[in-house]
Amino acid sequence: MEQRPLGRTGADVSVIGLGTWQLGGDWGDVTEDDAADVLDAALDAGVTLLDTADVYGDGRSEERIRKALAPRADRPFVATKAGRRADPFTAEQYTPENLRAWIDRSRRNLGVDTLDLVQLHCPPPAVYSDQRVYDALDALVADGAIAAYGVSVETVEEGLTALQHPGVATIQVILNIFRRKPLEELLPAAQRAGVGILARVPLASGLLTGKYDESTTFPADDHRNFNRNGEAFDVGETFAGVPFDVGVSAAREVAAIAGDSVPTAAFALRWVIDQPGVTTVIPGARNVTQVRGNVAAASMAPLSDSQLADLERLYDERIRAHVHDRW
Repeated sequence: MEQRPLGRTGADVSVIGLGTWQLGGDWGDVTEDDAADVLDAALDAGVTLLDTADVYGDGRSEERIRKALAPRADRPFVATKAGRRADPFTAEQYTPENLRAWIDRSRRNLGVDTLDLVQLHCPPPAVYSDQRVYDALDALVADGAIAAYGVSVETVEEGLTALQHPGVATIQVILNIFRRKPLEELLPAAQRAGVGILARVPLASGLLTGKYDESTTFPADDHRNFNRNGEAFDVGETFAGVPFDVGVSAAREVAAIAGDSVPTAAFALRWVIDQPGVTTVIPGARNVTQVRGNVAAASMAPLSDSQLADLERLYDERIRAHVHDRW
C-alpha cells in the first residue's frame, strides 16, 4: 500500500489507516474476537497506522490494540488521543499534571514506554491557543513519554490556530465528500507547514457506504442513535453533521456517480486520499469485510474529472447549506 510521510513525526504511514472508535464503543457491540479479527485483517492488508483514543470504551480500544500487536514482530504507528477525560470538560483541566496522567494511562493501555503520537482530542476551543498546553506537551516529548503530538479539531478555525504552534506534527479533521471546507484553507496551510493530515469520519458515519435508507435504525448504544442531534458531543461527528434524511438521499446520488462497478465506500475513500495535503484516511470497521472494502480504495484509480465535478455540484446543491459555515 502507498505510504506517505506523516507530517513532522518522521514516520511514513499507509494512505488507508484504521480508526478504532468502533472497537471501543458507541457503535453497538463489537466482541473481543471481532475486534481482534478487524485489527489482524487491517494489519495483514498493509495498514500501518491505527488511530485510537483513551475514551474509546474507557480505554478498551487501546487495550485491544495492545493485545493484537503483542504477537507481531512489526509494529504499526499508533496514534492515540487525550483530553476528553477532563472532568469538568473545560480548558482549565488541561494542566501539565492532567496531561501526564492521561498520557501515562494510554501508555499502560497500549503497553509502550513512548506513545508514537498523542493528539489533543477536540478540546475546548481555548486550548488550541494556550501556549502552556503546548509547553506541557513539549516537556512530555523531552521526557520520552510521547514521540510527537498533534490535534484533533472540530472546525477549520481550530486547525488554523493549532498550526501557529511549531510543535504540532499532525492535524486530524473531518473530511469527506459531504465535508469539503478543509480543502479551502486548512489543507493548503498544513501542507505548507509540513504538518500531516489524518482525515476522519471519511464515510460520514456510514452514510457514504450507500447502504442506508430512510428506515435504517441503530442500536441504543450507537452514537448514530443517541447523538443524532448533538446530545452527547458535537453533532458534526455523527453523519458529518448532515441531517440523516438529506444524507441518505445525497448518498444515493454519490452511488450513481460512482457507477455500478465501484463500491460507494471505496469511491468515497478514494476521493479523500486524492485531496492534496491528506496523509492518511482513517475509516473504522466493525468486521473483516468492511476492512477489506476500505483497503480496496488504496488500489483504485483516481476519480475522473466529470465525477469530481458532479460531486462538487452535489455538495453545493444539497449539502453545503447544512455544514459549510458550521465547521
